[in-house]
Amino acid sequence: MGRTAVGGTFEYLHDGHKQLIRKAFETAGDDMLDIGLTSDDMAGEKDRDIPDYPTRKKNLTDFIKELGIPEERYQIQMLTDPYGTTLEDDYDAIVVSPETYPVALKINELRKASGKPEIKIIRIEYVMADDDIPISSTRIVHGEIDVHGHLKGSPDQQPE
Repeated sequence: MGRTAVGGTFEYLHDGHKQLIRKAFETAGDDMLDIGLTSDDMAGEKDRDIPDYPTRKKNLTDFIKELGIPEERYQIQMLTDPYGTTLEDDYDAIVVSPETYPVALKINELRKASGKPEIKIIRIEYVMADDDIPISSTRIVHGEIDVHGHLKGSPDQQPE
């Protein structure tokens, strides 16, 4: 049985995150998907308040249930460093966004240095907001967009 990895903070489960998770399950097929979820300590290194680990984990599992994915197909692991179990364990693939692509390259560099085979990197593209700028948690926090990439204060957001 093979394994696929994906990871993130998943601060706000926005459409970009959802595309990443869907692609990770698609890549894993019937195999196991390991989802690394950033610990509170690691998430706290960002310059804003981020929902705690249990809240982010619940939001993630709720979304996966919406997808109809059985619990036996995935496991959520707490990330206390950028690499999780990818440096020691065997993986067939890692699914990343353009933002986390450099981490995947570093993982393969470290694996190669320790004599382990490289992991196939599957890179998805950003999901764009209505203004053709990538959806991101930072933009959501700053009130620029919602989780679907709709501009705040745009005509379609105004009450009638």
